[in-house]
Parts: sequence; structure tokens; C-alpha cells
Amino acid sequence: MKTIAIRYLIISVVAASIGSAMALPGAQAKDSCVRAGGEATMITEDLAKFMAEAALKNSISGMGAKPVGKIDMTCTSGTLSTSCTAKQRACKSS
Repeated sequence: MKTIAIRYLIISVVAASIGSAMALPGAQAKDSCVRAGGEATMITEDLAKFMAEAALKNSISGMGAKPVGKIDMTCTSGTLSTSCTAKQRACKSS
């Protein structure tokens, strides 16, 4: 039981790290905005959504940007887990 919890903790930390490094530079607009994203794979959809949103917020914060607009969340269910991706526009103030 403990090894399963540790495994999911490791997976969530890796997913958060990947999500915080994920910013789509090709989507830049005039006001130095990007489409930032975060991704997580967890055992339940609620946990996956929560961790994806946390990874998104870390990504935006790490860029020194501010979130703009609503968060777009997409989730896919697998056999034993659910993967969610959260995306949102983020802009740096000039």
C-alpha cells in the first residue's frame, strides 16, 4: 500500500515538473503572451485535474507571468489512471 502511494507521489512530482517546464513559445502574441500548460496523471480524475492546475500555476509563476482568461482542461481516462492537461494564456507585463 505504501509503495503504491509513493509511486503516485513520484508520478505526480514528475508530471508537475514536466508541466512547469511546458510553455508553448510558438503561441506568442503582441503583448508577450504565451499559452502555458501543466499536465498530470493520477489514479482519479479529481486528483489529475488538481495536479494539472497546480503544474499550470507553477509554470506561469516560473515565467514571471500572470494568468489571463479561463483554464482549458482536457482529461483522458486510461485503465488505471487519468491524465489531464490544463492550458491557459499567460502574459508578462511590460
